[in-house]
Amino acid sequence: MLPESTTIYHEKQSKELCALHALNNLFQSKEAFKQMELDAICFSLSPNNYINPHRSILGIGNYDVNVLIAALQNKGYSAFWFDKRKDPKMLKLDKIFGFVMNIPSECRLGFLWLPLKRRHWITIKNIDGIYYNLDSKLPNPSPIGSEEDLFNYFRNQLHINDNQLFVVVTGDNYNWIGSEDTSVDQQQIQSLDKR
Repeated sequence: MLPESTTIYHEKQSKELCALHALNNLFQSKEAFKQMELDAICFSLSPNNYINPHRSILGIGNYDVNVLIAALQNKGYSAFWFDKRKDPKMLKLDKIFGFVMNIPSECRLGFLWLPLKRRHWITIKNIDGIYYNLDSKLPNPSPIGSEEDLFNYFRNQLHINDNQLFVVVTGDNYNWIGSEDTSVDQQQIQSLDKR
């Protein structure tokens, strides 16, 4: 259940526009991005290709990571791939705007499951101190919980083979991740302070 005072923008799945929904959910606005804008990015990435490799050949979405990154850059944000071999606890959550995950998705036509491998974009966002899964395929935002709950959620999700996590930050902020051994960092900082 959502706290009564919390209003969350949660765009629902339409066609193969999960990247568009993930971006709008990330920015909490239906006006953040439009399909036409993402299509223009596809064309700018591959202007001489009759069949654009950055989206569905049917023109109904299924945008790749290049489109997502370019769209974020157009708004002054950057996306960084998170190495799943690292502990999510290394993430400096106060430096991060939000998260976008790319996960495998089963394809179906009505009640019939098709043997096609597809990818799906979802947003994870902190809203009023609670982290939410804003997957456009969910009927409602799904609360993940606190920072510790988020770390556990990512540990579980990143153990699934093909799940990928992208960290979204403002500008080119490279200060979104700590070192694996923060105690060593503290010792190094203290020894530098004594010089």
